Amino acid sequence: MIEQQQSLWSFITEQADKLLAQTLQHLGLTFISLLLAIAIGLPLGILIARRGKLAGSVLGVAGVLQTIPSIALLGFMIPLLGIGAKPAIVALLIYALLPIIRNTYTGIVGIDRHIIEAANALGMSKTQILFRVELPLAMSVILAGIRTATVINVGVATLASFIAAGGLGEFIFGGISLNNSNMILAGAIPAALLAVILDFLLSRVQKLDFRKLRKVLYLIPLLILLLGGFYLLPATYGSKLKAGFTPEFMGRQDGDLGLKSVYGLEIPTTVISDAVMYKAAYEGELDVISGYSTDGRLKAFGLTILKDDKGIFPPYYAAPIVRQASLDKFSGLEDVLNLLAGKINDSLMTDLNYRTDYLKQTPERVAKDFLIREGLYKSPRNGHAGIVRIGSKIFGEQYILAEMYRMLIKGNTEYDVSTKTGLGGTKICFDALMNDQIDFYPEYTGTGLLVLLQPDPRVAKEIAHDRNRTYSYVKTTFQKKYQIRWLKPIGFNNTYALMMRKKQSEALNVSTITALKKYIDRN
Repeated sequence: MIEQQQSLWSFITEQADKLLAQTLQHLGLTFISLLLAIAIGLPLGILIARRGKLAGSVLGVAGVLQTIPSIALLGFMIPLLGIGAKPAIVALLIYALLPIIRNTYTGIVGIDRHIIEAANALGMSKTQILFRVELPLAMSVILAGIRTATVINVGVATLASFIAAGGLGEFIFGGISLNNSNMILAGAIPAALLAVILDFLLSRVQKLDFRKLRKVLYLIPLLILLLGGFYLLPATYGSKLKAGFTPEFMGRQDGDLGLKSVYGLEIPTTVISDAVMYKAAYEGELDVISGYSTDGRLKAFGLTILKDDKGIFPPYYAAPIVRQASLDKFSGLEDVLNLLAGKINDSLMTDLNYRTDYLKQTPERVAKDFLIREGLYKSPRNGHAGIVRIGSKIFGEQYILAEMYRMLIKGNTEYDVSTKTGLGGTKICFDALMNDQIDFYPEYTGTGLLVLLQPDPRVAKEIAHDRNRTYSYVKTTFQKKYQIRWLKPIGFNNTYALMMRKKQSEALNVSTITALKKYIDRN
């Protein structure tokens, strides 16, 4: 336990500058969206308190907006506002509206009517009653709503890194992808502390009398604008090009770390989810992205792969990895899973991915069409001999493979199948496998070597670029260390790659990573 704490502290110390920057970004997102939510929600709460007939409709709409899943809401914002801070702020604003509107309404309508009648009898106008009677009496309830909105926004803001808005989510999701608990905690602990500290400070503000509170309220917009201005202030870069890399790619030696150490590549980089990265490149918001060599969006968005002329990206051959206990339990399972061995090459996998990524065909349809074409599809049997649990990561290729394996098992055995797809990054899938939550999932030899096994750097360097040696190493070591079997490779190599728009690559005469480095140095 002591070693883990020291390791975490060491990681935080090493990443202190980045952690501080992400914390400030997180505060900026939270505060800007909160200010806007107060500016919209407070008047709406006052309005529906004045006109009770509107209360049901306004609160209903705000409630429906808050029920939209946060990832989906961020996705909806991208076509309208692009990537970055703007869509994240709008999404967070929407989440903060309901508690502010509801508490403003509740606080005002809950005031004793005799007090309002007395104010009217004294000849006070509606505006005077609002600012001198209603808001002071309702302020405690209103602030309770703002406290709730603040805590919600601190939590939801961690998802902003999916759309290149920064914040502490970069550490969290990078750690999940890289099987790095220290990285996860380095993002999660500050996020939790921010929520607790901000809630505590607002609770102290809530106890002030209205006269003292007004002085504090004058300072809050200034603080919010200062932090927001810091966050939104555009950075100045020497390079004309801008890159977008996934959280996982940022923390890997066969990723951004390798680009810096081997190529000396320094390029302004935004951390972004691969779900929106390709489209951002297509629309010109990013110039260089990290991607996967068999991704169908290469073809869909007119992207080209820059040649890795110094060889930092090792082979990533896909193969199912299965718990030995599951192979012992389900007789014949290994033979069925190996029916896909050697059946899918790089170009074929790219085409299958294109059908799901761009043509929007379902993974079930794509998988079934392929199996029928290869003569591997059989009608499902009864499936009463037990349930095989299939997992997958959260991108199209894995969904397709999971469906292929599901159909093969149901058509060739008496087993039923339960699919647990979209499990997130490598860490989540592998932990699910180790904890007997799934029986197998498709993995990649390079990920098995560099992320899960993490051997001595000298060993990794020696074998990482040899397809057969990498497979042999992970197969032997996984069996010995985890009692997990690597079955026969499927055939395709889905390695990392740097990509640009094809037209831009040709216009700049940049076809390799070395050429990209030279272009950046010149400009």
